[in-house]
Amino acid sequence: MDGIVTDVAVGVKRGSDELLSGSVLNSPNSNMSSMVVTGEGLLIGSSRNSCVYEANGNDNKKFKSEDKMDGAPSRVLHIRKLPGEVTETEVIALGLPFGKVTNILMLKGKNQAFLELATEEAAITMVNYYSAVTPHLRNQPIYIQYSNHKELKTDNTLNQRAQAVLQAVTAVQATNAPISGTTVSESAVTPAQSPVLRIIIDNMYYPVTLDVLHQIFSKFGAVLKIITFTKNNQFQALLQYGDPVNAQQAKLALDGQNIYNACCTLRIDFSKLVNLNVKYNNDKSRDYTRPDLPSGDGQPALDPAIAAAFAKETSLLGLPVAAVPGALSPLAIPNAAAAAAAAAAGRVGMPGVSAGGNTVLLVSNLNEEMVTPQSLFTLFGVYGDVQRVKILYNKKDSALIQMADGNQSQLAMSHLNGQKMYGKIIRVTLSKHQTVQLPREGLDDQGLTKDFGNSPLHRFKKPGSKNFQNIFPPSATLHLSNIPPSVAEEDLRTLFANTGGTVKAFKFFQDHKMALLQMSTVEEAIQALIDLHNYNLGENHHLRVSFSKSTI
Repeated sequence: MDGIVTDVAVGVKRGSDELLSGSVLNSPNSNMSSMVVTGEGLLIGSSRNSCVYEANGNDNKKFKSEDKMDGAPSRVLHIRKLPGEVTETEVIALGLPFGKVTNILMLKGKNQAFLELATEEAAITMVNYYSAVTPHLRNQPIYIQYSNHKELKTDNTLNQRAQAVLQAVTAVQATNAPISGTTVSESAVTPAQSPVLRIIIDNMYYPVTLDVLHQIFSKFGAVLKIITFTKNNQFQALLQYGDPVNAQQAKLALDGQNIYNACCTLRIDFSKLVNLNVKYNNDKSRDYTRPDLPSGDGQPALDPAIAAAFAKETSLLGLPVAAVPGALSPLAIPNAAAAAAAAAAGRVGMPGVSAGGNTVLLVSNLNEEMVTPQSLFTLFGVYGDVQRVKILYNKKDSALIQMADGNQSQLAMSHLNGQKMYGKIIRVTLSKHQTVQLPREGLDDQGLTKDFGNSPLHRFKKPGSKNFQNIFPPSATLHLSNIPPSVAEEDLRTLFANTGGTVKAFKFFQDHKMALLQMSTVEEAIQALIDLHNYNLGENHHLRVSFSKSTI
């Protein structure tokens, strides 16, 4: 019968990681040592801070899965419901993304294990992450909780295999080099079985973002961390799974595949690194286990130690191999997913990518006193070519916006939903309408509907335009271009201050045709973009304004 094990002698509720089927003589919460006889083996002397196990035998006691978060934090974690054939390497790999693993005890007969991390902080991060994302080994959910013990001491003669795996993993972590001379059957976490993949994108005709990689690689298991960067003029990434098995499956399935027709070819190798140290969560790097990380304000995301190791690694690769166009089919991303992936990557209407999804957006909670079709055209035009805008006659805080294709509507929705426009947080969702109807001829709808189909201001008309590569979320920093020589910094500062915000910083590019300008908030920057994109600066120069990923 399922139940919570209680300490009969003392009457204190005990955590379900205590592998007890015999009687308890003393509580491990006392300073006295205790002797416990269990069906699993002999607990050879326990104190408040440590326990020593001889692992043998079997026991079939069941535990409630609800207990998995019980107990005070400890660097020793108890893992339950493991598949029967699971290896030490796979269990150690669960802990690697969070820090150094210092000990392991497998209790195979019970389908359980104890894992000791170097610090309590690492264990807390691991438990927090796996409470949100249920961990799986071999497609089976497992349960992780804090142990009542603060330290794990194992009888190494009986735990030799696990210790050998642990030593091999530690060697990899310490040297980032292949292990030699180990006889461990799993070959430990050698570079061929690291949870970290090194990804190079060949023929990158369209930009590939961190979000696109996350979407593609998540099909093979939980992606914990991604770092992207450019090296030797090539887009590269390091991507870490929770389990080396997932990394192996992803490599087998994806190596040599094209993300889009005849371009963006994935070249995948195992990294010698077994853990990535991500410092910032931004468009270049992401630690999905630590949503609390700062965005880093444009700091390089790659840890210097990792960069050095990576440089060594990539120097062995030789020149990239160009893919044969058409030889490999593009990745079979379902239509809606392709649209979202394309949207995330800031691509619009590309060949090889389904434009699946609706082209019409419903925008609500607008400031009806201020909003106009033109202002919506300008803001949504940052993310695609707006064809038509209709502010609803009976509900003027809502509007329908028709984009050129489904990729653009996905992109605009993902970037603008939840942003502030004219002091109100707007909501952007896909509409059930397929098109925006124009009013019947001769019918005055007070200028609430506007057709922008032939607008000269569409940013994405030209195939392969540089604008495809410069699509970023709304930010306080704006990128200005097409500035005539006669316009000085002071002129632009004054112009942007007149939109109702504060200009915090300004920087001209070398040629003075472009500049970065930082407002004090994202909302102020949105307002400035709406007001000043296409503003006539004289000398036949119309100012171009877009959001920047940089800070000044």
